[in-house]
Amino acid sequence: MQAESIKAQVHQLADNLPDSATWEDVMYRIYLRQAIDAGMKDSDGKRTLEVKEVRKKFGCSCRYPWCPVNA
Repeated sequence: MQAESIKAQVHQLADNLPDSATWEDVMYRIYLRQAIDAGMKDSDGKRTLEVKEVRKKFGCSCRYPWCPVNA
């Protein structure tokens, strides 16, 4: 994901903001980009779990009886 420089990515982010954007909008877009990049890195490194596994680990069940999580 680092094919283009950080500087170029920041320019692209800024160019895509509306004229009415606030600093909070900018910070949110940066946070969102970092979160997505981290998730993609985890996925590429096989450090993810299926929803069914997470629900089982934390003892969660779906409220719908037809849901495959309850199977």
